[in-house]
Order: sequence, then structure tokens, then C-alpha cells
Amino acid sequence: MSLQDQVMIEMKTAMKAKDTVALESLRAIKSAILLAKTDKGGGGELSEEDEVKLVQKLVKQRKDSATIFTEQGREDLAAPELAQVAIIEKFLPEQLTEEEIEKVVVMTIDSIGASGMKDMGKVMGIVSKELAGQADGKTISSIVKAKLNS
Repeated sequence: MSLQDQVMIEMKTAMKAKDTVALESLRAIKSAILLAKTDKGGGGELSEEDEVKLVQKLVKQRKDSATIFTEQGREDLAAPELAQVAIIEKFLPEQLTEEEIEKVVVMTIDSIGASGMKDMGKVMGIVSKELAGQADGKTISSIVKAKLNS
């Protein structure tokens, strides 16, 4: 089942339950899907990988907004953003723990023989591709930096 079909089913459920936060989140996903489909030009279909990237982008936007609101002391605005994050994340593959990400990073560093920060780009490229949709880029980056500096 495509992401759009899943979102439509969830939207119906949210409408029946009168869950405004869920409905708002789901409408944001639907809107992003429609924009991406028309943006591509001709095909009009998104691959599963594109769908995951799209959902990750929506989650990141909301987390960033919540962080900014929190820094400015606006918890009243941060809370709805975090509530939307929880709903949107349901459409992502299960996220890996830091320990699991660390194992992949260590294996990659060993396999390519990375020895310092000069190899960070190579390591990040390989690990990011391997863990696409399963881990946040910021988390991967911090683990790679820590491992290459030690």
C-alpha cells in the first residue's frame, strides 16, 4: 500500500475521531505528496525511497520549529509541533537505536580504512545510504565524528 493510501485511511479515522492534530499532520503529508508528484514533471509517482525522504523532511521541519519555539520560551507553540512529529513518524520505518547505528558506522570505518576527519565524507555517504530512512542524519553525523576523532 502506498503512503498516500495509508494517509487517506488514517485521515478518515482522524475525521471520525475528530482528532484535529492528527488531521492537520496527515493533511501536511498528503499536501507534500501531491506537491512532490506534480514537482517531478511527468511521472507523477513517488518511489518508496522518495516517500521516506519526504516524511523525514516533514518530521525534521517540525522538530526544528519546536526547538526554536522552546528556545524562545513558547512552549504553547512547541507542543503542537511535537504532537505532529509523533503522528508523522508513524509513517517512517522503525528507527535504529544509537548502538545499532554505531555498529554500522564502526563496520564502515573498518571496511574503507577511514583514519580521521578527512574521511568523514566517505563514511557519511556510505552510512547514510545504508541507513536511509532508519536513522536521522544528525545522529549519524555525531556518531561518525566521535568515532573518527577517537
